[in-house]
Amino acid sequence: MRPAQAVGPDDHDILAAEGLSLSFGGVQALADVSFTVGKGSITGVIGPNGAGKTSLLNCIAGFYRPQRGRIRLDGRDVTRVPADRRPGLGLARTFQNIALFEGMTVLDNVKLGAHAHLRTNVFQALAYSPAARREERALREELEREILDFLEIEHLRRRTVGSLAYGLQKRVELARALAMRPRVLLLDEPIAGMNEEETEDMARFILDIQEERGVTIVLIEHDMGVVMDLCQKVVVLSFGEKIAEGTPAEVQASPEVIRAYLGTSR
Repeated sequence: MRPAQAVGPDDHDILAAEGLSLSFGGVQALADVSFTVGKGSITGVIGPNGAGKTSLLNCIAGFYRPQRGRIRLDGRDVTRVPADRRPGLGLARTFQNIALFEGMTVLDNVKLGAHAHLRTNVFQALAYSPAARREERALREELEREILDFLEIEHLRRRTVGSLAYGLQKRVELARALAMRPRVLLLDEPIAGMNEEETEDMARFILDIQEERGVTIVLIEHDMGVVMDLCQKVVVLSFGEKIAEGTPAEVQASPEVIRAYLGTSR
C-alpha cells in the first residue's frame, strides 16, 4: 500500500471543529473537541467504541447540532446549516451501516447523490420535460465516465444493489458520496467487515480520491494498519474527549493513546 500524499506547506485548513460539546441526556458524547483538517489531506479519527467518533462526524455533517462549539468549512461557520444543505457546500459522507436502496440499481443509487447539483426544478422533473431528460442523460454519462468507472463498478451499473456482495455495496455507497462532488468527504468505517482483498481495494480508492480528485478526507476506522498507512494526521478520542492529535508516528508513541486504545507500545 503506497503512503498517502503529503500535504505541502502552502496548504491550509479547509475544515475546523472548535470546542464541540454534545450531550444526550446525562451522556457526554463530545466534550470540548477541537481539531483542524488540512486541505487535500487525509485525517483519521480513532478511539474505542463509544468514544464519540460517529457523533463527531454527525456534527460535521449536520445530523447533530452541538450544544457548544462551531464547525467551519473554508472559514465559514456552518454549525447551523441544515444537513440537507451541506452537500451543496461541499460536504459528503458515508455511513457505518450501508444506507443504500437495495431494490434500486447501482446507477440509480449513485444518481441520488447528485441531486443537490441538478438545475431542473421539481415541475420540470415531474413532467420529465426535454430539459430534465437532457440533464438526466448528461448526468448518467458523467457518473458512468467519472465515478463508476473510477471505482471499477461501471459493469454493475444495471444490477440491483441488494444482489451485490458487501464489499461492492460499500463501493457503491462511496460512489454515491462522490456524486455529491464533495470538497470534504467523511467516511465512517469504510473498511469495516471487509476481507483482505476488499480492504486493499478500498484503501487504494481512498488514496486515489485524495490524490487524483483533490478531495479532503476525514475517516473513522478501527483498522490501525489502514489508518497509519493512509493518514497524515490522526485525532484520538476517548469518552468524548480528544486525548491526542498528531502524525501517525506521534500518536502511536503517545502513552495516553496506548493506554486508551492501542493497548501495547510499538
